[in-house]
Formats: sequence, structure tokens, C-alpha cells
Amino acid sequence: MSLADLLDDLPIPIIQAPMVGASFDALAVAVSGAGGLGTLAIATLAPGEIGPAIAGVRAQTDAPFGVNLLMAPKAAPTASELDTALARLAPWYQALGAPLPAAPNQFAQDFDAQFAAVVEAGPPMASFTFSILTKAQVAALHAAGTLVVGTATTVAEARAWAAVGADGICAQGFEAGGHRGHFLAEVEASLVGTLALVSTIRAAVDLPVIAAGGIMDGRGVAAALALGASAVQMGTAFLLAEEAVTPAAWRGAVATAGDDATRLTRAFTGRHARGIENHFMREMRAVQDAVPAYPVQNRLTQPLRAAATAAGDPEMLSLWAGQGVGLTRPGSAGEMMRRWWAEAGEAARAVAARTGRGEAE
Repeated sequence: MSLADLLDDLPIPIIQAPMVGASFDALAVAVSGAGGLGTLAIATLAPGEIGPAIAGVRAQTDAPFGVNLLMAPKAAPTASELDTALARLAPWYQALGAPLPAAPNQFAQDFDAQFAAVVEAGPPMASFTFSILTKAQVAALHAAGTLVVGTATTVAEARAWAAVGADGICAQGFEAGGHRGHFLAEVEASLVGTLALVSTIRAAVDLPVIAAGGIMDGRGVAAALALGASAVQMGTAFLLAEEAVTPAAWRGAVATAGDDATRLTRAFTGRHARGIENHFMREMRAVQDAVPAYPVQNRLTQPLRAAATAAGDPEMLSLWAGQGVGLTRPGSAGEMMRRWWAEAGEAARAVAARTGRGEAE
């Protein structure tokens, strides 16, 4: 089955975004079971944990689902670089009463080993973010029966994914929460809005496009589909779902977020990501360009964020969320999806009535 066929066959063409720390198997299963496509965020899993996690989803649903890996670069910081980065974070650890961690000797899971585990497990779909696969890697996934989706923030990135044989493109707009997926240009050159990105990628590559970024309700779903997207990917809208594993402090920040609450920052992880602005982001803004690149800074702040989570302190926690976070509502994932699809239908009918008015006259 092609990706175009898979997405066209979905009763509700909504894909749940992979959200490390906020989603796992329960949410993916609920979304797939409701007629969409759930995604298992496996970026932080050890290679040996990936196969059992995928098998666990298969045991809970016969519906299609996907997995997502972050393609973290190899990291080899010097001892001096680590000492400087940890010294910069020391006051924050002290404020939480948490010990400053020792310099780690591993900064992220081994991507090659994770990739091999995905190929062995052969999930229905796999998406990749932060970089691009080789043609041989795409071919290996295809041989395992896995469809490949590449994350693109620009038309050039979409063309690059098409050139290596990807089955579809996830067009990540500027509005999206969490980490930016750019890999060909700097972040400033990769901040294209979702609607413009979907339109321009659709014109550039002959592949299904999944619209991601700032889609919070059925009106957004209808708008993206009207532009030619084969499906939409929604993440922030699921943060308050009953099946999500969003920590209490993160949930509280989402539930009370006001207008224009989010900002881009690299202070938490060393890679630009969008989240609800808090004290850590504001105070670190002046030095965020000096922190080590992902995954080093990400690893150095992991214990800090864990301590903040345990303390229920949202001011030192990465509160990843996209623009439109103020529209997030609680409920079960299935109820949310059915409501959004009904809203999309209403929006489509309203547009049809409006656009048909001139013909009737």
C-alpha cells in the first residue's frame, strides 16, 4: 500500500504528532483506534526497547500507526565545553535543590542502532526529523514493509526527501510546537508558515504532504486539506488528552496559556524549539546562542527538567507547545478527533456555500 492510499483510507485524516514526554502507546493506540493514525515517539528509547514498544502497539490495535526517530548528530564535546555548560546551569540546579550532574559520557541514543531496530520491527510507517536518510536506508525500510515520511521545513528539504525515495513529506510550519526539523539551512531561513509551506511543497514534489503546525481544531483541518494536504498532524491539541502522559506542570501551563504564549528557544536543548515562555527561557535568552548544540545541552538539562517535573515547577521545564496552544481542550483522544472532523465538515460546507453563492447569482 502506498502512503497516499493509507492516508486516503483513514476515516479521519489526522495524525497524532510524536511528542517525547507527553505521548506514548496509549495515545497512539487511541488515535489509531478512532480512525486516525497514532505515532509512537521512540527517540529516547534504547535500541533494545524499540521492538517491544512497537510490538506492544500492534498487540493493542490492528489499525495502522507510525513511529518517529530524531536523527541526533554524533556529539564529542571537550571537557572544557562541558564544564562551561554545566557552570552556566549550576544556579538553576541549585534553585531546585538538585545536584549538578557529572559530565555524561553519552548524549543520545545511537541512531544507527535505533534505525536497525525499526527496520527489524517493520512498523507500518516511520517518520524522521532533524536530518535525512540515505537512499539505502529508505530502501531498507521499504523492504521491511515500512512507509517513510521525512520532516521538511522548506521546499528544498522536501525535494531532498523526495530524491532519496521517501513516500511522503511532513511539512512542519513555523507554528509547530517542539523542536524545529530544519536540516539544510539555519533556523532563520527555515521559518515558513504551515499554509505557505503546504502549498509550495505540493507544487514542488509529487508526494503526499502532511500539514503540521498550528492546527488546533476542525477549521484548521479543513484549511489544510483544502490546500491539498493528504492529512494533518496535530500535537499541541492532544497535550490535554486523557491518554497523553503530559506531566502535571506541563498540563497546567497548557491549560492556562494565554494569547501569543509561545516562543522559540534553544536554551533547553541546544536546538530551536517552540514552547510556552517561562522563567528559564526568558533568563537564558541572552546566552542561548552560547549553549552547546543538541544533543549535548539536551542531555545536560535532562536532570534539571526531571527535577522540575517532580517539583511541579513549570518555570524550569520545557513546555513544548505550538502557536494556538490557548485553544487546547481536555477530553479523550477519540472524542477530540470526532469533534474536529465534524467541525471540518461544517467548515467545508460553509466555504462551499460561500464559494457557490456567485454561481447561484
